[in-house]
Amino acid sequence: MTFDVGRAPVVNAMTIDVEEYFHASVFNRVVPREAWDRRESRVCQSTDKVLKILSDAKVHASFFVLGWVAARYPEQIKRIAALGHEIASHGYDHRLVYEQTPDAFREDVRRAKGMLETLTGNRVDGFRAPSYSITGRSLWALDILLEEGHQYDASIFPIHHDRYGIPTAPRHPYVHQHEGRGLVEAPPSTVRLGRVNLPVAGGGYFRLLPYGWTRWGIRRLNDVERKPAIFYVHPWELDADQPRLPVGRTSAMRHYGNLRHTEAKLGRLLGDFKFAPLSAVLAGHLPSC
Repeated sequence: MTFDVGRAPVVNAMTIDVEEYFHASVFNRVVPREAWDRRESRVCQSTDKVLKILSDAKVHASFFVLGWVAARYPEQIKRIAALGHEIASHGYDHRLVYEQTPDAFREDVRRAKGMLETLTGNRVDGFRAPSYSITGRSLWALDILLEEGHQYDASIFPIHHDRYGIPTAPRHPYVHQHEGRGLVEAPPSTVRLGRVNLPVAGGGYFRLLPYGWTRWGIRRLNDVERKPAIFYVHPWELDADQPRLPVGRTSAMRHYGNLRHTEAKLGRLLGDFKFAPLSAVLAGHLPSC
């Protein structure tokens, strides 16, 4: 089953993945987990930038918070929730799903969800895997998310990529069924050109490509396909002064490219389109509690 917005005005989903700059998977071999606490933390100041831009635009968003961050900065997470934004889960330890066992993944998911619910006093319905790492070899994770009480997932990117993606997956929200229950899957947005899905979902695609590409793609989704876009950005993508870590040229370009332009581009995007939290965009399709 897929969802259609009909002829009503299209409201898109704004989602924020809250993690430190050194949590990006490209740095897994450069900054081992045991060294994370010794690195300069910049997540609160970069998240504050995002919150200010959203406030100025009068937009609420879904914040997919890493449990590791929430454990260290609980007041920041409480503040995000108090401002009216949705708190969702980005897992706890930023481990790629397909590199975990099902039992380890379940523990990570349970730990993050429990912590975020305790901090905010609200149920955490949404999940997004680090680096979109629910792929063809880790689809078992969807059943675990359902069993652990999540109502929607936003982890399956329907594109070709060297780290993630299921290019044959549906491009728009649909329901994954497991033992008579449904988990809504909300994929990051793409446009279909020929036989290829091309990303217009945010992140590096937003930073590195001209703004006109994202604007064209979202307009196509809204006006031609009559579907909401599901957009994402990391707070570190607004932090041009973050420390530079030693990685190869391609990885450096992906991570550091155009950081100085993200803030202005995000403000422009919020002015050009309507946005709301992902749970609001999916409203009516989530299972009732």
